Amino acid sequence: MKRYHFVFDKGKTNKRIKKILLRRFNNCDPNISNVIVVLGGDGFMLQVLKKYQKYKKPFYGINTGTFGFLMNKYKNQDLDKIISKTKLISISPLEMKVLTKTGKKFRAIAINEISLLRQSRQTASLQIMNKNKIIIKKLICDGVLVSTSAGSTAYNLSVNGPILSLDSKKLAVTPISPFRPRRWKGKIVALSSVIRIKNLNIQKRSVSAVADNLEVRNIKRVIVKNNYKIKFKLLYDKNNSLSKKIKLEQLRNQ
Repeated sequence: MKRYHFVFDKGKTNKRIKKILLRRFNNCDPNISNVIVVLGGDGFMLQVLKKYQKYKKPFYGINTGTFGFLMNKYKNQDLDKIISKTKLISISPLEMKVLTKTGKKFRAIAINEISLLRQSRQTASLQIMNKNKIIIKKLICDGVLVSTSAGSTAYNLSVNGPILSLDSKKLAVTPISPFRPRRWKGKIVALSSVIRIKNLNIQKRSVSAVADNLEVRNIKRVIVKNNYKIKFKLLYDKNNSLSKKIKLEQLRNQ
């Protein structure tokens, strides 16, 4: 018997499943649990992964949200048996280091993507570099995002970014509504890249930086890179792996 710590998002479906699961299993403290079981949607899963990352436990997500790309389907079966047959994958997040126009510094991690977005009716004016090499000298746009392979089918795909295989060891740098140059479609870079994004017009064209669901406003510059020190362990049903979901999205997008 495994020891589980359950985390439930709010919702009618969750309340019903919560009663079923807590009748069958004790809700153990996360410190002594073997697996953290998360019920909700993708957004809730992202929050829980960051909140419980310090426990270094594997996560098993059960989808009660809309799409549930990071989750598994709910099955009214023996949870021990289901989890014993899962496949574990390990993913590292992106990390952003932000400097605001007032000199404040912030740091945050993102499992899906880090996006820079204009804050007003004015388009953003950005310079993007990979370490010391210029990717694009001046991009006039609504924003730009840097996506992991795990997050490449989320916001990145919605703005026509490339879908990256889970084992690709790549990041996608994707513009959001580029105005100048119009034809710039972005760039696929190595996972080891250090992406530096500078706001070229701090006073007139305010920009915010968002790491999944955490926002920092009025940024001067942002450094984005993969954080190899953090590993999230995710459990997937045998026929519902994250790699398989990404491949299905690639086929749909062709």
